[in-house]
Amino acid sequence: MLKVENVTKYYGDFKAVDKLSFEVNKGEIFGLLGVNGAGKTTTFRMIMGLLDKNEGSITLDDKEIDYSVTDDIGFLTEERSLLTKLTVKEQAIYFGTLKGMSDESIIERLDYLLKKFGIEEYKNKKIKELSKGNQQKIQFITAILNSPKLLILDEPFAGLDPFNIELFKEEILNLSKKGSIIIFSSHRMEHVELFCKKLAVLVNGKAVLSGNIKDIKESYMKKNIFIKGDVEIDKLKNVKGVEEVIEHSQEYEVKISSKEAIQNVFKYISKCFNVTKFVVEEPSLNEIFISKVGESYEK
Repeated sequence: MLKVENVTKYYGDFKAVDKLSFEVNKGEIFGLLGVNGAGKTTTFRMIMGLLDKNEGSITLDDKEIDYSVTDDIGFLTEERSLLTKLTVKEQAIYFGTLKGMSDESIIERLDYLLKKFGIEEYKNKKIKELSKGNQQKIQFITAILNSPKLLILDEPFAGLDPFNIELFKEEILNLSKKGSIIIFSSHRMEHVELFCKKLAVLVNGKAVLSGNIKDIKESYMKKNIFIKGDVEIDKLKNVKGVEEVIEHSQEYEVKISSKEAIQNVFKYISKCFNVTKFVVEEPSLNEIFISKVGESYEK
């Protein structure tokens, strides 16, 4: 288990992370979210022992993270961190050696991953000769070369097309099934919902929202109703509890303020003709994120 307890980090007088706490169990994928400058990268660096914290504790399986456990950690940075004059093979051997792997195990693992990602022919090519998308694949491969116990993924899908996102997704889920602890950060909320069961949202270094995604959605008061049928949009807007009605090409999206408004909308819709759809959906994680971040900046 990775346990972050009441961690605080200052840069001079600036508080970058403020009493942050969360736990990630073996095999779980945890979302750490926030706008740029929220404190995510500082948190990642503290978890890996690259930055000292001012307060709190960070442990992996009840042990403080130091150089004795860094061989079990993988990190995919948002920025490119490849040595572009090296070949893919040389890059893998360099990173693998830093993680305490033998040359034989490095090449065996590299060959497996290159084949999985369909880029075996790039093994002896220099990094600078590859496209941005293939460089991202190599960066991901070097991050998971050691089959890490703890894997930190910061914007792993940057620059990838939908097909390659699926390849990354498959391998991330595979690592999770094998027991890796994974921390996932992305500005794309739909990607977070693909993987994560738990998350924390940071604003100015402080968690403004944390917990199980399912519980967060259920507790969030605003819901969405999708309707197909012959409705009068002005009357629908005047139903008690309706905040907004968005007209799409074939249906209406009704945003409501609480669960109680569902019955009010249903009562109106039951009087309409040709109603073929009435679906109540939980709000998207993107809606909740924007709402919570906005609330925090307004305070």
